[in-house]
Amino acid sequence: MTGRLLAITGGHRIDEAAFDAMVDAVCVELGWTWRHEHQPTAQELLHPDRVGEYDAVFLHDLPGLTLERGVEPIPFGPEPDVRDAVLAMLDQGQGIVATHHALAGWPVWDEWADMLGGRFFYAPGRLHGEQWPASGYRMDTYGIDIAAPDHPVCRGVESFTVTDELYLCAIHEADVVPLLRTTADLAPETMIDTYAEVRYGRQVPVARHPAASSLVGWAKRAGRSPLVYLLPGHGRSTMEAAPYRRLLANALGWVASPDAKGWAAGPK
Repeated sequence: MTGRLLAITGGHRIDEAAFDAMVDAVCVELGWTWRHEHQPTAQELLHPDRVGEYDAVFLHDLPGLTLERGVEPIPFGPEPDVRDAVLAMLDQGQGIVATHHALAGWPVWDEWADMLGGRFFYAPGRLHGEQWPASGYRMDTYGIDIAAPDHPVCRGVESFTVTDELYLCAIHEADVVPLLRTTADLAPETMIDTYAEVRYGRQVPVARHPAASSLVGWAKRAGRSPLVYLLPGHGRSTMEAAPYRRLLANALGWVASPDAKGWAAGPK
């Protein structure tokens, strides 16, 4: 039976041609069809009434934040009905794969960070009452090691390198199943302060950060739904990389599977 994928973008610039080519190739491999929707209208599809229409949802979007160079990042929403719909959808076992800047979505909604397994802060903010500085990033060529070679998401993938954005941000390691780790140096002084760049146009090192995690890919339960997050995915070179496409295909196939849904719905 042919699978169906809902891919959502919007809220952050992407290479649309590279993204479409990647998803086309992955869906051909899986034998799936796919639909591409953009935020904010795509949010209407993350609803319990739509569960079953798609075997997996692919989030490569950044909802809930207005970004403009030289202007304070402005978080907004979501409205209560949107929050309720997403949480109800998660309770029904919707398989989800999220990549890269999706980790920065809905920055004033703690349950979104809980769903994804962390948060990238464009500006200093709070998460479950704890104050966090702005996150850091840098573009780099870095190595990725397979932390769980026996997990279905990692099947057929060996250590590889990407040229992509790295993040220094809040990651809830205790709540996830590690799949990928980076060998890169994540010391704050090696990372660019995201807020200083967006707000003032200055590329300065992160002054301090409470935690650095080498995790760049994980699986987790989101309500009763299986979710996989992959940090790489910034641009064309990663989207064209065979190991990355293999990871994405594996992740989509896994979150759509009865095994993944049974795992997510089982005892914590």
